Amino acid sequence: MDSAVDSRETLNTSPSRPASTRRRCALATSLQAGMANRTRHVRGQYNARMAVEVQHVSVRYPGASRVALDDVSFKLESGDIGVLIGPSGCGKTTLLRAIAGLEPVIGGVIAIQGRAVSGGSAHVPPESRRVGMVFQDYALFPHLSVAANVAFGLHQWDATARRQRVGDVLDLVDLSHVANRFPHALSGGQQQRVALARALAPKPELLLLDEPFSNLDVNLRGHLAQEVRAILKRARATALLVTHDQLEAFAVGDYIGVLFDGHLHQWATPYTLYHRPATREVASFVGHGVFAPARVETRDSDAGAPGVAVSTPVGEYTERGGDPDATHTLPTPGTYDVLLRADDVVHDDASPVKAEIINKVFRGSEFLYSLRLHSGETVLAHVPSHHDHSVGEWIGIRAELDHVVLFDRKPDDTR
Repeated sequence: MDSAVDSRETLNTSPSRPASTRRRCALATSLQAGMANRTRHVRGQYNARMAVEVQHVSVRYPGASRVALDDVSFKLESGDIGVLIGPSGCGKTTLLRAIAGLEPVIGGVIAIQGRAVSGGSAHVPPESRRVGMVFQDYALFPHLSVAANVAFGLHQWDATARRQRVGDVLDLVDLSHVANRFPHALSGGQQQRVALARALAPKPELLLLDEPFSNLDVNLRGHLAQEVRAILKRARATALLVTHDQLEAFAVGDYIGVLFDGHLHQWATPYTLYHRPATREVASFVGHGVFAPARVETRDSDAGAPGVAVSTPVGEYTERGGDPDATHTLPTPGTYDVLLRADDVVHDDASPVKAEIINKVFRGSEFLYSLRLHSGETVLAHVPSHHDHSVGEWIGIRAELDHVVLFDRKPDDTR
């Protein structure tokens, strides 16, 4: 293994390897090798308990007319896993690269473990940030064994410590039995775990993963997302992952940030993100749902507790004061748009509210029905797959809401 590591000087000169892969290998090598050099930095007003603090960060690419990131702020505590999601081109990878030191910021500050690394007078080079990266194509070295790939960033460690660390991380990712194999002999999932082990080996303060599951088939992606979370938690690693797949984000993240056009719309737990979306964009992007007109009226209970009645196309919902969610306050009376998710609408033949099935998508255990009400409004519903109704059939539905999510009506909305 040690002799294989000594061959690292030949990595970037192999003509058989694509230039993009050689660049990623070189970058992975630089980031890992730099972790052995602990650079001193002056600590400012940043919290050392936070693995990363992003404060009002903006990034603009040279020659671009608009910024790629605009006033982005969030924090990630040590030991937590954050995920960035959003449509293509929204700035997810740009933010990851800025944290790694691969893109300069034009405003704001990035701090890692309490020390400023970007912004103001600070610009710590990538190799001195103690940040590990896992790339989309894994960037494994094809002429090195699994063990040698994992050891590559540890060349400044003594031989005994290096062998021990390689053994430890291979055990962590359950790959000790393939230590002497080469990457081409591994499955896609195994290659992904080798890349993860290599990034974890130098004990980074922060691990960044850029679309780590995108090269895998759908069935493997879901399983591996849960596996990677378990590995990161066992390693007590702090990680920030980029994906465009919200199911992956829910499976992996303790916190999720949703980006649109360079703006961070919300940074929250997966549960809060789904049930309390902060903006229309988040509500539309996360989960299945529609916006429907709603009217809010004041309604007091018999005990005199303040509350409101929310009238929706699928029924009325009453919400009382004293909601245990301290961030939530009762809406003022008026007209709104209510978010009705597919799991808020229940199939119930006894309900007086009827809807016509205008489309259905079979999803194995359930159908996703698109339904049109007599009023013309369209809603969605998850219905168990043994309720196999035909398009054009009318079925009963009712609302089953734990809470309502309301947004101001759009100015051009004349419903």
